Amino acid sequence: MATTKKPFDTDLIRDLAMLIAETDLTEIEVAHGDLKIRVARNVTITAPVHMAPAPSYAPPVPTSAPGTAAPVSDFAGHPGLVKSPMVGTAYRAAEPGSAPFVDIGSKVREGQTLLIVEAMKTMNQIPAPRAGTVTAILFDDAAPVEYGEPLVVIE
Repeated sequence: MATTKKPFDTDLIRDLAMLIAETDLTEIEVAHGDLKIRVARNVTITAPVHMAPAPSYAPPVPTSAPGTAAPVSDFAGHPGLVKSPMVGTAYRAAEPGSAPFVDIGSKVREGQTLLIVEAMKTMNQIPAPRAGTVTAILFDDAAPVEYGEPLVVIE
């Protein structure tokens, strides 16, 4: 009758598991000759999560010809003020490096694209609500804009 030999000592593994539980260790490894036994347990560590403060954005600086910049508040009641219809990122051109849709002094017709506001990976063309001349650009290219934020003035 042949005897079967255990490939490893199960009592040793139980003892190591009990030792881990009693001492709050997460793992233990024992080596003896060619035999190496490692016993580990999963531990979930709950550390307090510290949130970084939300970045604060300064109001946009008007982009206009030198010496002609006017504060945004000067245009609050202006009939030719074009406001952002959504929250997003405003761009003056269709793609980086290309010419802007309009500059100060540009003559525009009703419905002509003035800028693009990207919202949720969608590029939204913002049309001129009326014909006229662009007298002020009140946002920086590739800057975040809020709903209702003044963007362009058309005289």
